[in-house]
Amino acid sequence: MSFRNKIKRRNFIKTSAAGAAGFGLLSKSSVFAQSQDTAKRRVGIIGLDTSHSTAFTGALNNPSAGPEFGGYKVTAAYPWGSNDIKSSVDRIAGYTEEVKKLGVEIVESIGDLLKKTDVILLETNDGRLHLDQALQVMKAGKRLFIDKPIAASLTDAVAIFNASQKFNVPVFSSSSLRYISGADDIAKGSIGKVLGADTYSPATIEKTHPDLFWYGVHGVETLFTLMGTGCKSVTGTFTEDWDQVTGLWSDNRIGTFRGLRKGKTDYGGIVFGEKGIVTLGRYNGYNSLLAEIIRFFQTGVAPVSQAETIEIFAFMTAASESKKLNGTPVLIESVIREAEREAGEKADI
Repeated sequence: MSFRNKIKRRNFIKTSAAGAAGFGLLSKSSVFAQSQDTAKRRVGIIGLDTSHSTAFTGALNNPSAGPEFGGYKVTAAYPWGSNDIKSSVDRIAGYTEEVKKLGVEIVESIGDLLKKTDVILLETNDGRLHLDQALQVMKAGKRLFIDKPIAASLTDAVAIFNASQKFNVPVFSSSSLRYISGADDIAKGSIGKVLGADTYSPATIEKTHPDLFWYGVHGVETLFTLMGTGCKSVTGTFTEDWDQVTGLWSDNRIGTFRGLRKGKTDYGGIVFGEKGIVTLGRYNGYNSLLAEIIRFFQTGVAPVSQAETIEIFAFMTAASESKKLNGTPVLIESVIREAEREAGEKADI
């Protein structure tokens, strides 16, 4: 049984047992959630090489922070962080000083961080480091949010979720573009069933990561927020300035993503529904995502299912494979199976 089918089956069992509790995995995580003391609100950050770290700290540690943040505060941070991505490494010193001014203790290791905090924001910009860093957190039994990209390969993404099950520790990952203005109303049925969507975002390339993993993931996350899971095949066209990726869903719906590297760049999309056609609103910043992260820390229930996150990264992996094959469609299920096989070789984690 494939990873995607196993997750679907687990979600069905969870839904049957618990009723309409929102989407995301419960299973063992729900039991885990019930056993935790949600009064523990010390947040630790791994990675001070991204503006997300300072933005989250500024919001949580603001004396006038709203109730949606539940009294959680960033109390300690481990700065590293990327080792060889210059645009990230160069930020560490400045961001370290910035969070220190907000009352955050800087520690020398992830081990030290885990002793001083209750929940973790894994913010390291370099997705290649996420599996190793996440394993240290999960082995300590602490809930964690992993910022985009969840990993620098689909294989590592699958391995992270395998470890989440093994160590019985819930994990949540998402781009803040999941919460772009208008997406929530569409999810609530404002235009009926979504029949298709075209999204776009900047798609800066970083040579250490597959094509869309570094920045195109934002627009792809928006696409899946609107379309849901069930993508069957992917066709990718890439030039120096643009990406154009088309996904065919199993119910014959079509969703596309355009990556922007020339001219004006922005985030957005057009959604085609049974009752109307809607242009998405503007990106609203990090606070909507941060409120969901805090809710996840409190409950242990991720608002985005593991299956959906895996499919997002399978979509981007398939797009890269299609590029190598000069635009030949690539089946999502085939790249997931290959990632499962490779992740299985890491089963001793």
